[in-house]
Amino acid sequence: MPPEDRRRRRSRRLLSEAFVALVLERGFAAVKVEDIAERADVGRATFYTHYTDKDALFDEIVTDLVGRMQERLEPTLVASAEGFTGKPVLELFRHAAEERDAYRILLRGEGDGRALRRFVEDRTGAAAEIFEARAAANGTTLRIDGRVLARAWVGEMLAVMEWWLESEDRMSPEDVTAMLLNLSLRGRYWASGFDGEPQLHP
Repeated sequence: MPPEDRRRRRSRRLLSEAFVALVLERGFAAVKVEDIAERADVGRATFYTHYTDKDALFDEIVTDLVGRMQERLEPTLVASAEGFTGKPVLELFRHAAEERDAYRILLRGEGDGRALRRFVEDRTGAAAEIFEARAAANGTTLRIDGRVLARAWVGEMLAVMEWWLESEDRMSPEDVTAMLLNLSLRGRYWASGFDGEPQLHP
């Protein structure tokens, strides 16, 4: 790799790391470009060589995060389209553990929630495709609208993930995935300790 490319990548990495750390400390609104440059130990001119503003930097961080996440998930998706394996969820939680700080600012809704909305829409669209493919592969029909099913699943999973990442005493990715998988397969009635069929009361 040419020296210029190495310098460019190093600068962008330092700026990204500085941005994430500062947002965790102060919140997105309180962080200024000069703060990011100072924390990264680069000049403001270097920041503006790479980004127009902190929003552009945040956008790149999320884009890179989603790209790396997708690479992790890709090998698990074929089997998942045929049945509940839990493998995509496990890989997602493992990736979140490795990229904890970036996921934390994303799931907190920093930056007016724009990045979080983008992430939710991306995951919801992917989940809806998997649910439809799984139903087709097994010759079944979804009992509720796939969009509702996907949004409920993604919302539940990301709420658990945010709590999990913010906790200092976190269970393992394997344990939290097993619980979410049991919840998907057996439902809240079973998870609440009841046996048999749910009893509906007027």
